[in-house]
Amino acid sequence: MERLIYLDNSATTKPCSQAVAAALTAMESCYGNPSSLYEFGMQAEDILTDARQSIAKALCSREDEIYFTSCGSESNNTAIFGAAEALRRTAKHIVTTTIEHPSVLEPIAALEQKGYEVTRISPDAKGFISAEQFEKAIREDTVLVSAMYVNNEVGSVLPVEKIKSICQKKGSKALVHIDCVQAFGKLKINVSALGADLISLSAHKIHGIKGAGALFIKKGVRIPAFLMGGGQEKGLRSGTEAVPAIAAFGAAVKALPDLQSAFESVLKIKTYCIEKLKEFENVVINSPENASPYILNFSFLGYRSETVLHHLERYFVCVSSGSACSKGKGSYVLREMGLSQSLVDSAIRLSFSRDTTLSDIDELIAGLKTALKLRKSRI
Repeated sequence: MERLIYLDNSATTKPCSQAVAAALTAMESCYGNPSSLYEFGMQAEDILTDARQSIAKALCSREDEIYFTSCGSESNNTAIFGAAEALRRTAKHIVTTTIEHPSVLEPIAALEQKGYEVTRISPDAKGFISAEQFEKAIREDTVLVSAMYVNNEVGSVLPVEKIKSICQKKGSKALVHIDCVQAFGKLKINVSALGADLISLSAHKIHGIKGAGALFIKKGVRIPAFLMGGGQEKGLRSGTEAVPAIAAFGAAVKALPDLQSAFESVLKIKTYCIEKLKEFENVVINSPENASPYILNFSFLGYRSETVLHHLERYFVCVSSGSACSKGKGSYVLREMGLSQSLVDSAIRLSFSRDTTLSDIDELIAGLKTALKLRKSRI
């Protein structure tokens, strides 16, 4: 097989060698139940503690504020249903955006069916939502505000660090939940500066392995248990912890490069990619200029995104036609931005990592040039 050009890192990342080694050690040498009281089980518990400490350090939080889950989607569900239940006697107004991950949109829609009032904020044509829009939406009776830090399809960075102060200004006791799945390990996150009560994380977005996520719950914030039974994770999330996946999570966090240096390096890759894409007459950049450097959304006008995706696959270039959760459906994020159907149907998402190189971009561009020889799809 030729060298794989992997440009779909927002869907998942290649596990780093440190994460793989940590997972193997946990499976081969420390496979005891971390809830057991004998020494062998306590070794597994030590792995959990070490990973929890690593994540807490990366967030500038307390160790006892980190709870392990199975993925970012579970963290989002736990935060949203938990926050709504915790404050349901106070009021029933929720604020979110129309460009959230489905694991936020769908739980909030379910709460709406149960009588909660929901205000959904729409983005502008570049996927951005302003602090003023949040201020207009948040009310004194708001109980939950849930918003993503970095959008997973176009990379827009939302002003989430201002939400808590807006709530306080409005006299709201709302819990603030921030989906940091696309931000963690790429942008510096300080829980105090962010002002969030709840933060969702995922291991396999930062070169860990699938099967582990985490939820930050600010000290003093109480939400009901999401899974009941064994009492693990201080009763919040029962079930024997996935020690290998969590070990890999902690190792991936420790292996993160200096975030600013990585940011600048990936930004150079993205800038180079945009310059090359602009050589095509039929390319429209959908991501905003100040988006995360790790995500670039563009439309290859005249060609359906699925057609281009499968054509590039022949050249061992992996891209996405939307978020991984959309499974080929047209992007609701782009539609919420007010883009034309032709732009939506021809949209391609590139997502970079610290492993992406300039030669990867050259291979992508070469593949796109051969795609021009295809018969244009009617869209």
